[in-house]
Amino acid sequence: MTRDQSILAQPLELPNGFVIPNRLAKAALSEGLGRRDFTPGSRIKNLYRRWASSGVGLSITGNVMVDRTAIGEPGNVVVEDERSADDLAEWAQIAKAGGSKVWVQINHPGRQTPRTLTAHPVAPSAVAVPGTGGLFAEPRALTEAEIEDLIRRFATTARIVTGAGFDGVQIHGAHGYLISQFLSPLSNQRTDAWGGTPEKRRRFVLEVLRAIRAEVGQQTPVAIKLNSADFQKGGFGEEESLEVVHALAEEGLDLLEISGGTYTSAAMLGVDPSLKASTRRREAYFLAYAERVRAELPTLPLMLTGGFRTAGGMVDAVESGAVDLVGLGRPLTVQPDFPAQLLAGRADESVVNPRRSGIRMLDSLTELTYYSVQMWRMAKGKEPAPDRHAALNVTQYLLNNGLESLRSPRG
Repeated sequence: MTRDQSILAQPLELPNGFVIPNRLAKAALSEGLGRRDFTPGSRIKNLYRRWASSGVGLSITGNVMVDRTAIGEPGNVVVEDERSADDLAEWAQIAKAGGSKVWVQINHPGRQTPRTLTAHPVAPSAVAVPGTGGLFAEPRALTEAEIEDLIRRFATTARIVTGAGFDGVQIHGAHGYLISQFLSPLSNQRTDAWGGTPEKRRRFVLEVLRAIRAEVGQQTPVAIKLNSADFQKGGFGEEESLEVVHALAEEGLDLLEISGGTYTSAAMLGVDPSLKASTRRREAYFLAYAERVRAELPTLPLMLTGGFRTAGGMVDAVESGAVDLVGLGRPLTVQPDFPAQLLAGRADESVVNPRRSGIRMLDSLTELTYYSVQMWRMAKGKEPAPDRHAALNVTQYLLNNGLESLRSPRG
């Protein structure tokens, strides 16, 4: 290992004393590998068996939903009671076998679910997902009693998965899912205690954090994935996002993962035209926002995901003090051993090279199918095929998930 890269091998101790072995993390990727009854099975365990030796210090699972009547993508795992406790325990044991810590990402899709999966979605307000050609049904506004029930569900899921052996949880508060919908004035048009002002719009996520903390205690890490902005005119912007971060930090949040965008403005994939060209070219799409958070909240542990490809970019981000953890998602679907090779000094750049046509919807589709198919290959005991033609990946994706899933979010 070169001297410069050694900083990535240093452990990170969170304020509550929890130690992450190094500065590389597998960011959440929606695997689409759960059984038809929404329980984890052999395929998702096989995938995490392959990733167990990847070398990351922290691994975060993809979407685990809190309600089996509200599914974000085909193949979601759902944990709402103890019925899959044995499966969860085996999944946790397999994922942790290589020494990494493993957290479960907990989520609810709200309105962002294909109508073929959830015919009657719920959301903060009865506002449909824009620009989807009818793939998503118009949601019904949640009642206050339903909001309270959802908060309880997030906490119950957190209690069950940590009881099964996972080390912590991450709340998914980004990419247009339910918590993101509560935070955005475009999707949250309520005028009661859950909307109408920035303070009321962030009440839901704060109550979710409080409820989870009450269930898992202070020593179990509770993190959140949050948008720096949703990159939509009149939507959730950086200034309001910073206010949310301050409020979460006051509640004792253990780690903030920074991302951005929604699946109608996919900044997290680097394909959204609203991102400046300079932002798309550099490795860390949201580094400038991370630096703002660091300046205002210097002790809050930060993880940054989106665009990292080279050892130099990762070292710079950590060495500068801007972030504590480097999140890697897509590289691990193509090069599952990349972090271990990086830490050993045997690699300094990922081979991930998105194939872009310049057509926004086409680029989003080919990227999502490309990385999903790589995960499915590993779930079958095969190695990734990074040079496989995009048309083959799209065909396999369609055969596996059907046409309705083409615009489904993946992470």
